[in-house]
Amino acid sequence: MKNVTKKVATLAVLFMATISFAQDGDDRNELKFGVKAGVNFANVYDEKGDDFVADGKAGLAVGAFASIPLGELFGIQPEVMYSQKGYKSSGSILGIGYDYKVTSTYLDIPVLLQVKPSQYFTVLAGPQFSYLLDTKYELNGNSTIDEEQINGDNYKKGVFGAVVGVDFNYQNFVLGTRLGWDVSKTNEDGDSSSPRYKNKVVQVTLGYRF
Repeated sequence: MKNVTKKVATLAVLFMATISFAQDGDDRNELKFGVKAGVNFANVYDEKGDDFVADGKAGLAVGAFASIPLGELFGIQPEVMYSQKGYKSSGSILGIGYDYKVTSTYLDIPVLLQVKPSQYFTVLAGPQFSYLLDTKYELNGNSTIDEEQINGDNYKKGVFGAVVGVDFNYQNFVLGTRLGWDVSKTNEDGDSSSPRYKNKVVQVTLGYRF
């Protein structure tokens, strides 16, 4: 996750280095709508700090947003995102190797406070509600969607979290960077058969504002 964060920071610096200061006008007071798409670098962690080790995985992130000004310096940015999260692991049991991957697809709805010190970048932070659409388990290339677990009483379909990030703006284009993590657990009782994991995500998207 640290390496991913460094790559995101490098990408943001390169993006800012390409900004032309001849950009027309300051649009921080304008209502804007937009679409964006990119990638999640996702992993999980145990809510009680137990040693639950997993590897990160990449997933799709695509959606729409609105930029609602509350003056030049502040605003509200609600978003709706189709967001793939999860984790993967590999190893061997009794000399037999395995590759295991979990992909959980959510509808993420963050509502973010904008702080706009410049027309070129925006700092964002706020709560997020995530609604589980499906979970796919893959073992050695064989996959299945666990409908019973999703619809059962033990699985929590609605999860609350938090998001912080920075948007870098160039004309109508937006390079978005986000760090998100679950606050509530993803399953109801967190027993030993279901790890008490929470999602954590580094997200990078490219968007266009109308």
